[in-house]
Amino acid sequence: MTKVLIATVKPFAPAAVQEIKNTLEAAAFEYTFFEKYNSQDELIEAVKDAEALIVRSDKITDEVINAASNLKIVVRAGAGFDNVDLAAATANGVVVMNTPGQNSNAVAELAIGMMVYQARNHFNGTSGTELKGKKLGIHAYGNVGRYVATIAKGFGMEVSAFDPFIPKESIEQDGVTVVENAEDLYANCDYISLHIPANEHTKKSINYNLLSKMKDGGTLVNTARKEVINEDDLVRIFEKNENFKYLSDIAPDNRDLLEDKFGNRCFFTPKKMGAQTSEANINAGIAAAKQIIGFIENGDTTFKVN
Repeated sequence: MTKVLIATVKPFAPAAVQEIKNTLEAAAFEYTFFEKYNSQDELIEAVKDAEALIVRSDKITDEVINAASNLKIVVRAGAGFDNVDLAAATANGVVVMNTPGQNSNAVAELAIGMMVYQARNHFNGTSGTELKGKKLGIHAYGNVGRYVATIAKGFGMEVSAFDPFIPKESIEQDGVTVVENAEDLYANCDYISLHIPANEHTKKSINYNLLSKMKDGGTLVNTARKEVINEDDLVRIFEKNENFKYLSDIAPDNRDLLEDKFGNRCFFTPKKMGAQTSEANINAGIAAAKQIIGFIENGDTTFKVN
C-alpha cells in the first residue's frame, strides 16, 4: 500500500482535508497528515517512510529528500514550486509536480480586489478612482494572467499582455492586446499585474530600468513572488514617481521602510493570500492526490516540473 504524507505547516482547510482523504481512500492509499510542525528536523523525521508527498509552501530541501529513501513523487499543491529542491529530487529519482490552474481564479480575484482597494483609497471615505477605462498590463499570461484578463474586461479595463512563451494568437483570441516587450507594457499601462515565476532569470528583474517606464501614478500589483522585485530599486521608484503605488500579497523584506516612508502608496496582506480560498484549497488538494494516484498506478507525469 502506497504511503502518502501530507506535510503542511499551513494546513489545508477541513473540507479539503476530507476530500483528499476520500480520494486517497478510494485508491486504497495509506496517508498521514503532518500539520503545523515546528521545524525542518520534524519534517525530515516524518518523511522517512513516505513514498509520496503533498506539500503547500513547505520547504522540501535536499536534506528532506535525502532522508526519504522510499520517496517517488512530491506534489506541490499550487502553481509555484520554488520551495522544492528540483536538483536534489532529480538526483534521487524523485518526480516533482505542481497543480497548475487550481488556484488561478483565487489569485486573479485577489489581484483585482487589491486594485479596487487601492483605487478607492483603502476605503477611507475619500473620493477615489475607477478601474473602468484604465489600461491594465499583464506580465506573464499563464493561468492566473488569463483569469485576471477576464475579470478586468468585466470592469471595462483595456487589457494588454506580454509573454514571450505564449503564442500571440492564443492571447489575442481572448480579446487581449499583445505587447512585444516588457518595457512597452510598463510604459503604456496604468496598472501592471505581475505573474512571472521566481527563477535564475527573473529574480530582481523587476528593477529600476523597467519600473521607471511606468506612468505617473502607475500601480504595480505583485501576486507572484517577492524575489522577482529588486527592492532597492523599488524604493528609488517610490522616490522618483511620487504617485507610484505597489500592492502585493507577499511583503518585501523592506516592508517596514516602505510603509513608514510611503504610507498608503503601498499595501501588503498579512501573509501570502493568493490561494487562500476554500475553493482553491479544495481544488489544489484534490488535484495533488489525483496526480499521485495517476503517477503511482499509471506512470502519468503530465505535470512534472523536473
